[in-house]
Amino acid sequence: MSVTFVAPKAVLPGKSEPVPATVTVDTNTGKITDVKEGVHDASGDVVKVPENQVLLPGLIDTHVHLNQPGRTQWEGFATGTTAAISGGVTTLIDMPLNSIPPTTTVDNLKEKQSAALDTGISCDVGFWGGIIPGNQDDLVPLLKAGVRGFKCFLIESGVDEFPCVQEEDLDKACKALEKYDGPTPLVMFHAELDEHAHEHKNGDANGHANGKKESNPEAYETFLDSRPESLETAALSLILKLCARYPSLRFHIVHLSAGSALPALREARAKGIKNLTVETCFHYLTLSSEDIPDNATQFKCCPPIRTEANRQLLLDAVVNGEIDYVVSDHSPCTPELKKGDFMSAWGGVSGLGLGLPLLWSEKKVRQLGLVKVVDLLSGAQAKQVRLGNKGAIEVGRDADFAIFDPERKVEITKDGLLFRNKMSPYVGKTLDGRIEKTYLGGKLAFDADKGVTQKDGKLQTDAGKK
Repeated sequence: MSVTFVAPKAVLPGKSEPVPATVTVDTNTGKITDVKEGVHDASGDVVKVPENQVLLPGLIDTHVHLNQPGRTQWEGFATGTTAAISGGVTTLIDMPLNSIPPTTTVDNLKEKQSAALDTGISCDVGFWGGIIPGNQDDLVPLLKAGVRGFKCFLIESGVDEFPCVQEEDLDKACKALEKYDGPTPLVMFHAELDEHAHEHKNGDANGHANGKKESNPEAYETFLDSRPESLETAALSLILKLCARYPSLRFHIVHLSAGSALPALREARAKGIKNLTVETCFHYLTLSSEDIPDNATQFKCCPPIRTEANRQLLLDAVVNGEIDYVVSDHSPCTPELKKGDFMSAWGGVSGLGLGLPLLWSEKKVRQLGLVKVVDLLSGAQAKQVRLGNKGAIEVGRDADFAIFDPERKVEITKDGLLFRNKMSPYVGKTLDGRIEKTYLGGKLAFDADKGVTQKDGKLQTDAGKK
């Protein structure tokens, strides 16, 4: 059975702006079978995209915490993938924590995969593995089992089952990964490094202070001062050493928040470091510390949301291509864990499915044009995690699409959020653009006026294949 999408505007590979296109899909295989520029007559089942809307490749979010099993009350596969598909995200990659067990062994990966399948998922889901002290022998088996790469923490993660690593742990892990005979492995870092950790000043990666609190823990500035940019620049120094030491591996910094790290990154790339990529998050590009009220812990995350001047540096880096792509780092928890002040509440921002309108509402990013903005949220991430079947409207790829109205205004309300715990710093914002419909494998998966129409997501488990 086939269906044809007829779009007056579509984002196609090699085109600098949306162009008219006619796209044919085999719904039995879920693959794109034909792409023609221009609007052509089509017989049979036809989806006509309205003149004011744009056909996009399905979006990808490679930094999501779904927390199931073990902490499903924080999120879960059902609610998380529902939120994703509502925002045009047809594929997400789940982080190795905060689930119990963490994705640090093949058995733990299988447990997580079973939980996803048993729950039912609305979009496609892949998995990251984790590097923790002592699990270097588990890494190659995890790659062969289908993880997309590995995440580690250079500062305590905030959960006991996922401890941080030291340089000697990373050496063991990298030496193990060098022996892998498949595609080049990817190692990702939560890049905060406390060089004075023995003084117990800065706490863990969720911002739980180990030492004496400042006088006003209700003020965001107190929390911000406890997470200085020097933690990120120190981490970058170590990561650049590893890049040079292990040129056969790929390295990646997750959720960069410090604009002061950009000059060192720029210099390293100019000197020939080619195996390091960087992401940032929607909250670092759209929110500023000066606007955060006392005790508004929905804004708390680590690294922290920084100043407006810093935000502008990150926006410039996205526009200039120094930052490779943008993710949500959707890291939810229960309302109880967000209670209290900035120094005691759990750290993490919830925003899964809101990414494209958030970016499109930023004038500096919008000047890139829709094609490049979509690449930040789709094609660039597909390339990074080797999702060769995703990220473009092209013959042979999965027929994953989002239909986007770039001019429609949308107010973010709690009732409109589809993730489990409806706490988000974006509530109350009015954004430019709305995802009208999302298709997975050529089949309607979400309609903005009707909600989720099916749960037909699949696990992405081929990362270990050549």
